[in-house]
Order: sequence, then structure tokens, then C-alpha cells
Amino acid sequence: MHTIERATRSPSAPRPTADRWFQGLGPTPDSGAGTPPLRLICLPYAGGTPSVYRDWSADLGDDVHVVPVLLPGRGLRVKETPYTAMAPLVSDLADALVERELAHDYALFGHSMGALLAYEVACELRDRGRPEPTHLFVSGSKAPHLYGDRRDHQLSDAELRQLVRDLGGLGAEDTIGGSYLERRLPVLRADLTVCETYRWAPRRPLRCPMTAFSATHDPIAPAHEMEAWRVHTRGSLLRHHVEGDHFFLNGPSKPHLLRKIRAELARHLDESSGPGATARDRLPTVKREPSWIY
Repeated sequence: MHTIERATRSPSAPRPTADRWFQGLGPTPDSGAGTPPLRLICLPYAGGTPSVYRDWSADLGDDVHVVPVLLPGRGLRVKETPYTAMAPLVSDLADALVERELAHDYALFGHSMGALLAYEVACELRDRGRPEPTHLFVSGSKAPHLYGDRRDHQLSDAELRQLVRDLGGLGAEDTIGGSYLERRLPVLRADLTVCETYRWAPRRPLRCPMTAFSATHDPIAPAHEMEAWRVHTRGSLLRHHVEGDHFFLNGPSKPHLLRKIRAELARHLDESSGPGATARDRLPTVKREPSWIY
């Protein structure tokens, strides 16, 4: 069996506790009576925070429990050193999902870096004998085997700031303050290092179905590189091409994105719960969140 190369954590670096990854999650969602909700584990893009997913729960319905992941170096984990390699990040996040009893009855969504991380976590959990996700949603990320052609983490601060602007990561007319970006550069650079030093190793495809989202003006993940995800699943792959730039999930195409996610999750809920299990049919509102890259 082939897996990504295993990088070791520094002996002096403590293993993060599971609760740090899921700030505000509360008690294990299925601890009470009745059928547990389907969990949607949401993984951020480079430099991103869980705020991107803060209103998704209301829009995806009561049967879907949205679980945003908080990575080190941001939010309440701002004093923690961010990861710079994929393998320890995947291992520690998988540990946290298992410890919090989130590694069953779950789906994964990731945008850009988050999509790559979601794929590797799904493979890691499978290789540990845990269930695969019910569904894997990948957004704004080329297929894993296509990584390795960018060196953005080596850019100077000025060049990195310009790249963020060019990709629309500061919102319309640079509405996200430059000082905010300045504070985020170290964690952004660390996340880019995770992506750009990643090398896919051949392993058997996942069995779960996938949905891939690409955008019309995204130079990071054009449609044909999103189509290449097809080789990484033995299940179906649905692909949606929407209007927008690399950060379309924060823009006008967000309602379309959430409708498609809701429809796929409702299908899984119908299959597992029988007739009558549906997701809420209410359209989301659009909010622009701070954005970065990958």
C-alpha cells in the first residue's frame, strides 16, 4: 500500500488536543437519542479560517451537522505553529476526528488546499480501517497527482501580497484591509508550503462518490484539472463549473454551490433514512469572507 511520505513531528512539539481542531463543537453530536445527523467536515483554503463556513449549517438543513476545522496559526490557535508538511497535518487531524468520534456518518468538503487535505484525510481514515466519507466534495483544487508545479511559498512578501490581490483574495476593491493580510502572511506561507511540497503517491482510489467544483476565472484549478479528480474514486464524479474566480465560494456563486451540496447530502440521507428525509429548501445569503489562495 502506498501512502504519502510520513514526516515526523518535532519531539518537543506536543500533539494538539482534539478539541482544538473543532472549536465550539460541543458534545459529540450523536450522544443523544435518535439518528445522528450527517456530519459535513469543512476544511479551509490556505490562510483560511472556519468563518468561511459559519452560516452553512442553517442553509444545509437540520439533518446536516457542519463541522468547520480550525488549523493551527489562526483564530484561537494563533499562538500554535502552523504545519508546513502534509503528512503530520493529515495524521493529527485524523487522530482528532477519531478521538471526537467524528469519523463515521460524515462527508468532507474542502476548498483548494482544503480539498487536497480532505482527500488525504479520507485515505488516511480508510487505511486505518475507518469508514470512508459518505461523499467527498472538492472545490477549487486540481487533482492530487497534478500538484508540484508551483513555488508560491518562496515568493517575497511583496510578491505574495500581489498574488493574493491578483486572485481576488482581498475581495472587491481590496475591501479586506492590508494590515489584516500582513498579519496573515506567515500562516499563508506555511499553508502554501504544505501544498507545494506535497507529492502524491499512488494508492487505490476511494470508493465514495465525489463532486468537484471549478470556476470560470480560476487560474489555480481550471476545469480540466478538476476533471482529473475522476481517477481518484471508483464511485461517481459529478463536476460543476460556476461563474467566479478562485474564491467563488465567497461570491455570487455561493448559493449555487450550497444547493448542489445540499442536493447530494439529501440524497445520501434519503438512502440511509428512507422516505421523507430531505434537506431544508432555503436559499443561502451571500457574504464575502476574507480569502487567500489554494
